[in-house]
Amino acid sequence: MAATGEEAAAMDSICKAPAPPTDLNLSAEPAPEPEPKPESEPRRDVATSDATDTPKAKRPSNNNEGGVETAEEATEPAEPDINELCRDMFDKMAVFLQGELTATCEDYKLLENMNKLTSLKYMEMKDISINISRNLQDLNQKYGGLQSYLDQINQIEEQVTALEQAAYKLDTYSKKLEAKFKKLEKR
Repeated sequence: MAATGEEAAAMDSICKAPAPPTDLNLSAEPAPEPEPKPESEPRRDVATSDATDTPKAKRPSNNNEGGVETAEEATEPAEPDINELCRDMFDKMAVFLQGELTATCEDYKLLENMNKLTSLKYMEMKDISINISRNLQDLNQKYGGLQSYLDQINQIEEQVTALEQAAYKLDTYSKKLEAKFKKLEKR
């Protein structure tokens, strides 16, 4: 949708806005003051000056005298206190940003150190787990070698239990036999 009438004029005026001044004086030195006129010249009143006087800096005439600022007005040097305040603001902003960047850099260094320490701890834990795994494998191999002996021990234990049972039975039988022998002897 194309702009027409007043909208187009407003857009044109926005597009044709004067460029910002490019030669701002931000140095710490104040703007040079005009040299005073020698006392020998007679002082004239501004109201009585005529066309023979030195011409004043005239503002270039423009068809749109209404509110358009000229480049000459925009390039006037700023007051020294504004320059000093701007310089102070930029210095303080630089100190602030430097502090922020330093703090961020220190945070990253701390994080890097923490990562290095964590990596070292994990490497130690890895070494420990490798040693534990190796020792566990050795124990499993030794247990496998001892398994046949453990089986023999279990068999001997079962045989001892069976022999003990037989001994108890034999003891019981011998007691019964002795009791019968004593009974026969008494007769």
